[in-house]
Amino acid sequence: MVPLNITITQGKNIHKKMVEFDVDQLERLAAALGMFNPDFLKRLDKAEKDIKAGRIRKINSLKDLDKK
Repeated sequence: MVPLNITITQGKNIHKKMVEFDVDQLERLAAALGMFNPDFLKRLDKAEKDIKAGRIRKINSLKDLDKK
């Protein structure tokens, strides 16, 4: 079993849960989320290149997107 800690924040409420998956369940979840899709893998590679090239910036909220 692979444990996965999940934190869900809703305003000031924080909910922490731990979910355990075996390998088959984890593969089914990944497939359901489209993580084996070739398009997803291409976008993941592009995102890694953008990070290495410094073309990203961290934001704390959607309001930060207005600032340049």
